[in-house]
Amino acid sequence: MRRVFGVKKDKEPPPSLQDATDRIGKRGESVDEKIKRLDAELNRYKEQIKKTRPGPAQEAVKARAMRVLKQKRMYEGQRDMLYNQTFNLDQVAFAAEGIKDAQQTMTALKSANKELKGMMKTVKIQDIDNMQDEMMDLMDVSNEIQESLGRSYSVPDDIDEDDLMGELDALEADMGTESDGVPSYLQDEPDLEPELNLPPAPSGHAVPPNRHNTQAEDELGLPSVPRASLRG
Repeated sequence: MRRVFGVKKDKEPPPSLQDATDRIGKRGESVDEKIKRLDAELNRYKEQIKKTRPGPAQEAVKARAMRVLKQKRMYEGQRDMLYNQTFNLDQVAFAAEGIKDAQQTMTALKSANKELKGMMKTVKIQDIDNMQDEMMDLMDVSNEIQESLGRSYSVPDDIDEDDLMGELDALEADMGTESDGVPSYLQDEPDLEPELNLPPAPSGHAVPPNRHNTQAEDELGLPSVPRASLRG
């Protein structure tokens, strides 16, 4: 039966935008090469026209140059048309990429929204407020415990601060202060040497009271050495 009716061929997938862009780009390159060849041929004809004298020969060269120029204009029109098609394909491709990005963004947002809703079900504002209140109560209890543990056992609670200040003022009055407000225990100690009548400390060799030192001394207080007399 397959030999009679044949086998159904699979349809080829439609070309993508990139395939169409590549195909048009190759055609544009081929047209550009043709235009370059025609430009070289036109330059050659121009040189021939300059070298030939006016007459039938020059007219024949001009006719060939005119034919090449028409072909060049035709190819330039095709090239511009291909460039426009490429531009349109690029615009469509850009729009398609934008739509794909938007689809991916929407998918990601939907997934994040679903996950966020699930997370919000496990977190309630009332539970957070209750936890904050409990934390404040626990901190108050902790402060009370610290104050209770830091209380001194040897100091009674019924001490009057006014009585303490009075005792402190009386203590300062007993210690005595001068006019400048310096306590007596910080003042300079008196000079007791005149009261004790102590002899002065010796400041050199001891000299008997009845003996006078008649030897001359130099500027340092030492006995001077006699100089020898100079004879003429």
